[in-house]
Amino acid sequence: MLQPIKGAQLWYGAEMAGRTDWLRPLREAEIAELDAAVQRLDATGIDIAAINASHLAVPGLAPLVAEIRAAVLHGRGFVLVRGVPVERWSVRQCAIAYFGLGTLLGEPVSQNAMGHILGHVKDIGADYAQPNHRGYQTAARLPYHCDSSDIVALLCLKPSKAGGKSSLVSSAALYNEMLARHPALLPELLAPVYRDRRGEVPDGAQPWYAVPVFSPMPDGSLVATYVRSAMRKAQRFPEVPRTTPALEAACDALDALAEDPAIHLDMDFRPGDMQFVSNHSIMHSRTAYEDFPEPERRRHLFRLWLACADGPALPEVYTRHWQGSTGNGRPAGIRVPGVPLSAPLDGGW
Repeated sequence: MLQPIKGAQLWYGAEMAGRTDWLRPLREAEIAELDAAVQRLDATGIDIAAINASHLAVPGLAPLVAEIRAAVLHGRGFVLVRGVPVERWSVRQCAIAYFGLGTLLGEPVSQNAMGHILGHVKDIGADYAQPNHRGYQTAARLPYHCDSSDIVALLCLKPSKAGGKSSLVSSAALYNEMLARHPALLPELLAPVYRDRRGEVPDGAQPWYAVPVFSPMPDGSLVATYVRSAMRKAQRFPEVPRTTPALEAACDALDALAEDPAIHLDMDFRPGDMQFVSNHSIMHSRTAYEDFPEPERRRHLFRLWLACADGPALPEVYTRHWQGSTGNGRPAGIRVPGVPLSAPLDGGW
């Protein structure tokens, strides 16, 4: 018999909006430590992709990293770190600080078929309706979804003119609400559902894969992953089973729950905000946004996908049939044969 999920990963947006424990301002001493490390590394001419945990392993940043790890991997599933001094750094220096901090949490993994381990969330005029186009390359609203890593992290360099709010929802809250309100539909989300790889196909894999939305774990926790747009796009493959009315109804119910302001949490990004989110316990979204007309003012976020050795236990399907695994056995992001890893400062477009 299915049981509700309990524990720190269960929260509701209306209550979370009244709390401040998820907002972590950087302290002056931490900024000074970070700035010194950035200046030192920048002077060496190091390639961003070559930065590893040893480069920013300074004692003054250890408490911050421990707080992020505890909250994201073993707590509520997210944290917003505020105050990175992006306004006084070059784009390269921002990348050094952000990428270096990321390596203290986990291994940066590829986010797309180009092998980018430093991603750029920016509107480049892509069409989200096209099978091989990605939502982060548009200004469109992004439905609630999860990415292909343990942690997804964002650093805001420049916000939009209007809109572009980040929205987070606890997967445990969605699971519990489905169990309470739609118990007949919940089993549809416990069985594997088919998703399109959007042309980003690992060696030896099919251009589609199947993974459950919800995976209750033996310890009473929950692992979840959801990308409804990829489910719809998978229907272009004749060998993929047709979506059933019951599965459509279950996804409709799940989407409606995620959109409920009592369940999800909205937040704005300021320049210098870093958001760290667990893909296994949080689904995230973004409202549509209006950008500035001047190219130099347009919305621009850095993104990292991190594979964390101390991440939660995962169903085998995550590393066997879906993505493959890192040396530490964690989800390896999107790896395409023959494509080297890189960290372009211009997005590679």
